[in-house]
Order: sequence, then structure tokens, then C-alpha cells
Amino acid sequence: MNAIVIVLIILVVLVFIALIKTIQVIPQASAAIVERFGRYTRTLNAGLNIVVPFIDSIRNRIDLREQVVPFPPQPVITQDNLVVNIDTVIYYQVTDARAATYEVASYIQAIEQLTVTTLRNIIGGMDLERTLTSREEINAALRGVLDEATGKWGIRVNRVELKAIEPPTSIQDSMEKQMRADRDKRAAILTAEGIRQSQILTAEGEKQSAILRAEGEAKAAALRAEGEAQAVRTVFEAIHAGDPDQKLLSYQYLQMLPKIAEGDANKLWIVPSEIGDALKGLSGAFGNLGGGVPGFNTGGDGGNGGGPKGGIPAPAVERREEPPVS
Repeated sequence: MNAIVIVLIILVVLVFIALIKTIQVIPQASAAIVERFGRYTRTLNAGLNIVVPFIDSIRNRIDLREQVVPFPPQPVITQDNLVVNIDTVIYYQVTDARAATYEVASYIQAIEQLTVTTLRNIIGGMDLERTLTSREEINAALRGVLDEATGKWGIRVNRVELKAIEPPTSIQDSMEKQMRADRDKRAAILTAEGIRQSQILTAEGEKQSAILRAEGEAKAAALRAEGEAQAVRTVFEAIHAGDPDQKLLSYQYLQMLPKIAEGDANKLWIVPSEIGDALKGLSGAFGNLGGGVPGFNTGGDGGNGGGPKGGIPAPAVERREEPPVS
């Protein structure tokens, strides 16, 4: 009785193990390689799969999602013999689980070594400055080589990124000094340009100010001249409207003589010949009035003055001599 129970228990356990071996559940975006007696049979896709227990075995489960693998810094020599450390990041995806299992022993290690050798070939043809400024070009070239080489492994390389490019410390110091010098140069140029622009604007303002000032002075002079001309016309019209005789004109002429003689620079003053006629007319005018004019001699036989006969003596003219300029 006990033996029968033990046998039944063993049979139940074997059936349970057989069911576990028979039913295989594959997660989404995954695949499994099935071998029968060590030989590839088929690839199990996502979902519920049935296999022959104790005959079929699962060789490998592969994730079909896109994978991101960062590689450690690799020393690379540039064309100008400088050693730089470059970090790379590979984005790949397994497209054929069978090829990824049987075509290469370890596709991760293979991709890493292929990345290093390809990167050295690409960087070896560039100098340091081009290496630092041509990341897109390096990424494209590296991706093209990797995608072509890994295609037979059932792997597609989607992207390759250079995470960091680190030149030697001495080169970094030199580059920092160069960048600082370039920034100082640009600052000096901008300062000089600002000063130049300020001077140009100042000169332009002074020019406009001088132009406006000259235009104002010209307009003021024109208005003064117009005013003087109007005053002369008014005086001229007033004189003609008053109809002055020769005697009044002679008197006005005598009043203007002292003003003509004014001025410190006058050394010699010549009396015009018309003054005699003016004096005669004025003398006759005052003689007709009967009272005479003080300071003037009317002439004739009954006069008290000692002037020339028949007229008023010419007024004395002061002559000013300026000292010579040493």
C-alpha cells in the first residue's frame, strides 16, 4: 500500500514537471531559442508556447527592446599625435534572435571592440580641433560602420553618441587661455566699436547743431536786414512826406559830422567840400531869423566875428594820433 502511494506521488510530480516543461510563456518584446538535442529547432515568440518536455530545451531568452550600452573611456590618438579619451554610448536592438545567438559568441563585447577600433580609425584622420567640433560627423561614420558589421549578427545599431571627449590637461589649459584671450579680444573690439559709434554720433550732433545755429543766424541776419530796410523806407517816406527844404537838410548834415569823426582808430579826417555849401545855407537860414546862432559868424560887414567874409568858419576838427605799435 505504501509503495503504491509513493509511485502515485512520483507520477504526479513527473506530470507536474512535464507540464512546466511543456508550457512556455514568453513575455512581450522577448524571444526564446529552442533546441532539440542540442540543435536549433525554432524561435518562440511572445505568448503561450508548447514544447516537447525533456526533448526540447530553451537555449537563450533574448530581449528584443532597444538597449543602451555605455562603453568606458577609450584612449584615441588624433592626427596631430594627441591622446584624447572618448566615451561612447551605443543604442542597439536585436532583430534576429537566432543570429544573435549563433552568429557571435557575445554581441555586446563584439560591438564594444568594433566601436573602439572604428573610433580609432576615424579619429586618427582628424586633428584635435576638428575632433572637438565634428561630433555629428564622427557619430554618423561610426554608426554606418557598426550597422553594416552587426547586420549579420541580427543586430541593428540605431544611434551612436560621443558622450565626452577629454583632451590632455595641458591642452585643456592652453584652450582655456586661448578662449579667454579671444573673449578679451572681442570685448576690446566691442568697446572700441562703442567708443567709435559714440564719437560718430557726437560729431553728427555737433554738425547738426552747427547747421541749425548757422541757419538761425542767417535767418536772424535776414530779418535784421529786412527790418533795417523797412526802417530806411519808413524814414525815406517820412522825409518825402514832410517835404524838407535845403536848410533842414544842411542842419541834419552838420549834426552827423561829429558821429562821423568818432572812433579811436581815426587818425585823419578830411572835411568834404559840400560842408561849405551846407554852412552857407544854414547861415543864411539863421540870418533870416535875425537872431543868429551862438558860435556861428554870419559874415558881412557888421559882424563881430573874425571869420572869412561871406560865410561861417569851418568847425575845428580834432586829429587823434595813435601811438605806434611796438
